[in-house]
Amino acid sequence: MTKLLFRLFIREGNDGAETASRAEYGRLAGMVGIACNVLLFALKFLIGTLSASVSITADALNNLSDASSSIISLLGFKLGSRPADEEHPYGHARYEYLAGLTVAVMIMVIGVELFKSSFQKIIHPAEVEFGPAIVVVLVLSILVKLWMAQFNRTVGKKINSQTLLATAADSRNDVITTAAVLVASVISAVVGVELDGFMGVAVSVFILYSGFGIIRDTLDPLLGKAPEPEVVEEIRNRIMEYPGVLGTHDLMVHDYGPGRQFASVHVEVAAEEDILKSHDIVDNIERDFHKSMNLHLVVHMDPIVTGDERVGDMRSWLSEHVPLIHPKLTVHDLRIVPGDTHTNLIFDCVIPHELNGKEAEVKRRIAELVSKEFPQYFCVISIDHSFSVIHHD
Repeated sequence: MTKLLFRLFIREGNDGAETASRAEYGRLAGMVGIACNVLLFALKFLIGTLSASVSITADALNNLSDASSSIISLLGFKLGSRPADEEHPYGHARYEYLAGLTVAVMIMVIGVELFKSSFQKIIHPAEVEFGPAIVVVLVLSILVKLWMAQFNRTVGKKINSQTLLATAADSRNDVITTAAVLVASVISAVVGVELDGFMGVAVSVFILYSGFGIIRDTLDPLLGKAPEPEVVEEIRNRIMEYPGVLGTHDLMVHDYGPGRQFASVHVEVAAEEDILKSHDIVDNIERDFHKSMNLHLVVHMDPIVTGDERVGDMRSWLSEHVPLIHPKLTVHDLRIVPGDTHTNLIFDCVIPHELNGKEAEVKRRIAELVSKEFPQYFCVISIDHSFSVIHHD
């Protein structure tokens, strides 16, 4: 069914990589979500009303909220596909994140209302009429939601959409809640113990939990979540493959929405090398990353003295010994400046977030470490803070 929908509604050759392509896939996912959820809401609301089942009615309202969520997602993809303009030079792709956040808030509101009505049903129980129609509608709902979870997961992975992946997870949750309602209805009919109100509470709690998770996932990129360690490592490894690159540091990645990532990084090159040749390396790095990863990368070139053996030896020594203070400490931009009375050892030290507020202590411990081994050196340390995450073994 998914492949058939792609053939019918997606232009041939559209792989979802470009902004306009994302909008096309997003539009299809939104329309499918609206159609399926409105159908399920109508069927469940009818059956829930006729049988006086608050849990089935709650499940129906959950489907209605899902339909509303699909409308908001559809709007998010539409607005997110708008091109950059003078007021928004980085584009409008963050509308997708805002759409996901709005969906999550709606889910939370529905969850609270369902909890209140279900709790009232526990206090004032009423008999629920059970019949084959309830079983047919709930089983149909489970099958439809299973397919929707697979469909949204497929589209979400294809266009790298957190909103659709969250929708897929929500559909999976709906399968669980609807199955729970079905089991409760059968048990209540067979045993004679009224579980409708209790199951309604359970469904509402599950909806609230799901909404909280989606809020967290959609807030992360809006608040400036650090890039994934795998992405950081890939960028670093690819930069190090270029001839003439001695090292890299200070990577910063800014997310302005799916497909709209901007980054900056420092790349170390030999100070003795011709500046035009080094600049050509930097240009190649920027151009290649934009072409291969659609990443707008700005490279700052750091000249490193390679002709002085003392610098190379000291860089190696610091790289080996400074992490003994803390495994996530790194150093870069090392210079050795001789003087009449002492020699300045000038370098930057990147500290992890867990050491924030302990900058003075880090400087002191590094200086003590160096002076113990090299009494002639006086450390001049500048503290940097890491904006990316790298795994440390």
